[in-house]
Amino acid sequence: MQNSSVDQLIMDIPFLVSYFSRQTVLNPGDIISTGTPAGVGHRRDPPVYLKPGDVLEMEITGIGILRNTIIDETEVHLY
Repeated sequence: MQNSSVDQLIMDIPFLVSYFSRQTVLNPGDIISTGTPAGVGHRRDPPVYLKPGDVLEMEITGIGILRNTIIDETEVHLY
């Protein structure tokens, strides 16, 4: 449903790193979350939301892919 890359950001990565570095210390491995790309499910007609079994995927070239499968909250056992 949503697919984007950093070349579609309004502000480029060097600007974001510089901007946030003025507010806080950024350490190696820190992640700057830039928000959601176009295609938000809530704005569709009818709205589309994440459901158990859906897979979220993020990729950083040269590092790898992070995949998370959505599960029903009743399947979560904290203790």
